Amino acid sequence: MCFSPEASFAGGIIISAIGIVCLKKIHHPSQIVFASIPLFFGIQQIAEGCLWIALPNPNYFVLRQISTYVFLMMADVLWPVIIPIAVLFMEKDEKRKRALWVFLFLGIILSLYYSSCLLLFHVFPKIERYHIKYYTDFPKSLAMAAFILYLIVTIPPLFISSIKRMQLFGILMFLSCLITALFFTQYLTSVWCFFAALISGLIYWILRDSRRMAMIHKLKFPHLY
Repeated sequence: MCFSPEASFAGGIIISAIGIVCLKKIHHPSQIVFASIPLFFGIQQIAEGCLWIALPNPNYFVLRQISTYVFLMMADVLWPVIIPIAVLFMEKDEKRKRALWVFLFLGIILSLYYSSCLLLFHVFPKIERYHIKYYTDFPKSLAMAAFILYLIVTIPPLFISSIKRMQLFGILMFLSCLITALFFTQYLTSVWCFFAALISGLIYWILRDSRRMAMIHKLKFPHLY
């Protein structure tokens, strides 16, 4: 959440609660990563809430550093890997799984790139117009390519999936990113995560339907269990 510390903490707590409920809806181990996504989003937003508090106070330098890197590690390093892994684990179609492996490989490359940037370069978070902007000295020549690859590894896998309503998840992710890029370009990292976090409720819906379908299938074909 990028508008205030209160919004970050409130959103983080609510989204974390959704994540806990999602984990309770799991009926197969392959769903664990997917169900954990809202919980990760919640932790991420709580980290940014801490950053909101730390930035105006020079005495909170350690908290500022920890909050900054927790947020960016999750936004830039974890998500490019978590999305393709979550979809891959749940997918049963072998052809689709082979395609998803490609996206996972690309996601790992991007994750390693951002990890090296966070280790070798500097990050300077700053509050601007009710948003937090993350200034960095990452290589500018690779910034657009990295962003495009980020979109490639986090959105298309949702359309490849054969899981019911996963395509709707992909559409909402795409629209959220588009709105963010068009209207909040200068604060892309922070605001994008806000919109993406709002989609967490859809994850619960997908898991709920999946569990319901599994129970119906079990009732129809008890000899298979």
